[in-house]
Amino acid sequence: MLSIGYKKLTGFLLVLAATLAGGCASPPEMPATSQVPTAVAGPDSPLYVIGPGDTLNVFVWGDSELSTQVVVRPDGMITTPLVEDLPASGKTPTDLARTLEAKLSKFVKSPKVTVSVTEFVGRYTEQVRVVGQASQPQSINYRDGMTLLDVIIAVGGLTEFAAGNKATVVRKINGKTTQYRVRLDDLIREGDISANVKMMPGDVLIIPETWF
Repeated sequence: MLSIGYKKLTGFLLVLAATLAGGCASPPEMPATSQVPTAVAGPDSPLYVIGPGDTLNVFVWGDSELSTQVVVRPDGMITTPLVEDLPASGKTPTDLARTLEAKLSKFVKSPKVTVSVTEFVGRYTEQVRVVGQASQPQSINYRDGMTLLDVIIAVGGLTEFAAGNKATVVRKINGKTTQYRVRLDDLIREGDISANVKMMPGDVLIIPETWF
């Protein structure tokens, strides 16, 4: 069952889609080839930025009692042995390790800390969100080269009430929000590969309900 918060988000995004349409019959169809970044920072990247929900392994060399595994709280904070309410969200694992070393140096001589991300949730800008008539509406971690078909497989396909060819992708490009039409029915039911467009991190796929 969807949470109330997710239902509210779904309703908001459906209203957003209608607003972006601006009275037009339908938004433009997404080009078959969309410009996408060649890579998105993942948990193993030195540029990865920690976000709420990520699970971190904090290893203090030579001191197992100070080593721990923590989940970043919704407020972006973590608590480790001897260090309470430390901001983690928005930092790279390396930056957080240096901050922990500075904090622990008040209690331990020359601490050496390593921080790694063991479970990756990612920020919204690194996810693809699916709302509406998907079997399992959810946020999906973006992967390099992800396509529309990859997204539909991840959410378990469409419901029987989905208006697949009226689905839209809301995308922000250079600070401007744009809406594109995608052809889910053609892709899934007809096997039309030309409808299998590339996705971008931060995309929101909105699948409306068929009106009988």
